[in-house]
Amino acid sequence: MESVLYQPLVDALASGQREMVVDAANLFNAADLAEFIEQNLEQNGQSDTSNDLFQALPLPLRAKVLGYTNSDTQLLLTEATPLTELALLTAEMPSDDRVGFFNLLDESRQKQLIRKLDEDDRKDLITLLAYTKGTAGALMSTDYAVFESGITASSAIDILRKTAEDKETIYQSYVIDEEQILMGVVSLRRLIIAKPDTVIDSLLATGLVSTHTNTSQDDVARLIAKYDLLALPVLDDHDRLVGIITYDDAMDVIEAEATEDIHKGGSVSNLETGITTASPFSLYRSRIQWLVILVFANIFTGAGLAHFEGIIGAHLALLFFMPLLVASAGNAGAQSATLVVRGIATGDVVNRDWARLFKKELLVATALGLTMAVTVWTVGLFRTEVAIATTVAITMIAVVLAGGLIGILLPLLLNRLGVDPAAASIPLITTIADVSGVMIYFSIATLILGP
Repeated sequence: MESVLYQPLVDALASGQREMVVDAANLFNAADLAEFIEQNLEQNGQSDTSNDLFQALPLPLRAKVLGYTNSDTQLLLTEATPLTELALLTAEMPSDDRVGFFNLLDESRQKQLIRKLDEDDRKDLITLLAYTKGTAGALMSTDYAVFESGITASSAIDILRKTAEDKETIYQSYVIDEEQILMGVVSLRRLIIAKPDTVIDSLLATGLVSTHTNTSQDDVARLIAKYDLLALPVLDDHDRLVGIITYDDAMDVIEAEATEDIHKGGSVSNLETGITTASPFSLYRSRIQWLVILVFANIFTGAGLAHFEGIIGAHLALLFFMPLLVASAGNAGAQSATLVVRGIATGDVVNRDWARLFKKELLVATALGLTMAVTVWTVGLFRTEVAIATTVAITMIAVVLAGGLIGILLPLLLNRLGVDPAAASIPLITTIADVSGVMIYFSIATLILGP
């Protein structure tokens, strides 16, 4: 734990005086307090200190801190909280954080809690829970600043003064008509510099970017990144404004997506928590499935060796170069797959690009193979006879070409089939390249050196 940074909190908690704890907590923002709580739980393995700090915080700050903690910590901090107090706590949370926390609770606790919420919070929660997970509707917040068409800039600023504390952001406010149809967005800057009697309809920004409730959260994150937005308005099927998604929520989506892709790239199933808090069984379960699959896939490598045992027995020097060749095939495939998967994730690559990418990889992989073939041929001359060195050089060109093309085409094929292309993981690519590399190597050896 960063003892110097958090020393005021440590000292205040050691005193056992609530007032000192609150004073010390006021020196930090909510994200820092959440970090302190989680680090304390990880290092000490007990919740007394963390609970003491959390319970000492004023309710609004406690709600903010809860929103910054991970799911396991949220449950741990609130498991002993009385239902009435829990309802007050969740009511203080932003609407999107409230939904995330509510989904962590077991069904019985959910039913009890929802009955304790006031009518407005209950309706809002039920509405947001109805949206499909992973869509804009499930991600959005209903805490946005909104004005009715026709009011003046002065009136709009008065509204913000009264409601700003409960809004996700006031830097952008949305203007709707009588039927809640989104007309446009007005920035706080334009409101401030406008004359008091200016009708806000004349201040609306043009080129408004919006999305719909059924849009995937990945597409939402891309929109926010592409247009550099602070917030993205979300519309229902009738183009009525129903929520916003802020840039920080988009960052959470991007982080989660990147984490998922990294896990898939290493043939690891998603972890519900971080590696430091995950149980040994969770870590085992996340890794064993792919390892077993890859074991069976590698059986084909052994089968290939058994098939060519005659040529291997006649030219044992071939075995010296086999690890080098199959590794080169796997490395080339992993490189090309990484580029394609990343391109698909960012939207730079679509399925119709396959032919163009195939031709480009054909050229690049051939050039790479030729360069590596010259190197390995030179090494082969010092190690063995010319015929075997030539066999190895020709094989190097073939396996690098095969690995590169596999790395290009497999992610695109999976994407066409509706499977996450990140599933074309490096271990999977290298395993396929290993099998094909062995077959190519000894097939070429048989042609050049004889059966």
